[in-house]
Amino acid sequence: MAVLKLYEYPDEVLRQKCERVSVVDDKLRRFLDDMLETMYVDKGCGLAAPQVGVTKRIIVLDDNPSDEDKSARRPMFLINPEIVWRSEETVLFNEGCLSLPDQRAEVERNEKVRVHFVDYNGDEREILADDLLAIILQHEIDHLDGILYIDHLSRLKRTRLLNKLKKYREEKERDKA
Repeated sequence: MAVLKLYEYPDEVLRQKCERVSVVDDKLRRFLDDMLETMYVDKGCGLAAPQVGVTKRIIVLDDNPSDEDKSARRPMFLINPEIVWRSEETVLFNEGCLSLPDQRAEVERNEKVRVHFVDYNGDEREILADDLLAIILQHEIDHLDGILYIDHLSRLKRTRLLNKLKKYREEKERDKA
């Protein structure tokens, strides 16, 4: 497995609508494995293909990405995921994103979702998700449509977060020098 390059905001690849995958083969499975490795190395719980520069409808996730107990991990591979149902009830969750490092904000999401997808082996599946899994699925599927969690924020909150991101990057550059 290989660790892939992560693309960060405001890279335009993050704003592109992704194409459906037509074939699940060994090449795609290697890419899925690399995406999962990248997600774990960068301490994420989800990763969408555009975050590694590929505009295909692919996500990987783990709602229990334990570093201490790797046997407790629950990795999922979703190809062409589509939300087919959303609950009317919503929840607030303090979200972050590997493409906006070290930033978090409260986002309102549907409490439950049903997602149709193709799995690692090319089989069609459907999952009814709630709690953290529902949040991760909505966040990552948004990426496939060029939507970032900051797009769900008010203009004021988004501006504040992006200013904090700019300061974070400036400090990181100073630390390198």
